[in-house]
Amino acid sequence: MKNIAVIGAGTMGNGIAHTFAQSGFKVQLIDISEASLKRGMDTISKNLDRMVAKEKISEADKAETLSNISTFTNIEEGVEYASLVVEAATENLDLKLKIFKQLDQACGDDTILATNTSSISITQIGAVTSRPDMVIGMHFMNPVPIMKLVEIIRGYNTSNEVTNTIMELSKQLGKIPTEVNDYPGFVANRILMPMINESIETLYNGVAGVQEIDTVMKLGMAHPMGPLQLADFIGLDVCLSILNVMYDGFKNPKYAPCPLLVNMVNAGKLGIKSGEGFYDYSESRKAEKVSQQFI
Repeated sequence: MKNIAVIGAGTMGNGIAHTFAQSGFKVQLIDISEASLKRGMDTISKNLDRMVAKEKISEADKAETLSNISTFTNIEEGVEYASLVVEAATENLDLKLKIFKQLDQACGDDTILATNTSSISITQIGAVTSRPDMVIGMHFMNPVPIMKLVEIIRGYNTSNEVTNTIMELSKQLGKIPTEVNDYPGFVANRILMPMINESIETLYNGVAGVQEIDTVMKLGMAHPMGPLQLADFIGLDVCLSILNVMYDGFKNPKYAPCPLLVNMVNAGKLGIKSGEGFYDYSESRKAEKVSQQFI
């Protein structure tokens, strides 16, 4: 397995492409937008520069990694020689189903189809293809080049052979794969998102302020960042989407998103990517200044 296609050049997609390319794989990075592809490649280059500055890799390593990546705006051309396709498009069910139908037609019969979804059913995605046994979840963590975990999600029909292949492949990337079954939120987000949502509820109910909540969790629970800061980092729209998937999947009110989260997303306050969430990022990408609405 030497040729890997990655669908989507955003934060997760370019991180996945970077990781495979740095491990010696030939990567076809695919996005419908030339501008997105350019931004994605610029991000990869800057991240490699940081690694060079920290003496983790050499300039030659950087050049080789970049040379391993080719970009495409056409899915059919990009996946022509792929042994594995990793879809990392927006967390939208209809979009993912459309992409997988297209991939099923464009890819060779022996190509494994993976999705980086953080919550959407692998079984449902696999069902729109003629190869549900070859559809699997590869949920990388952000930032992909740094984070060790890959959550490997078996759909109801995913074969043992495909699961074992992806587990071993993840190890080749220097990752630690963990196999889980296909239920809403899998493991990572089934545990993480209710914690984030409860933190937002705690703020919403006036129990404590933004920094106070984050400080309690950082110092009291040894979390590297507080849950509200983490929500900003993930993207409040992504958090809302995942909570809605779990609420729809389980019909359990404990997964219902906090009204404050819903309002913030509707108002475009999405966290770091919009410049404001629970913190104000207009001057720094660090969570140092609490958003004016929470002061």
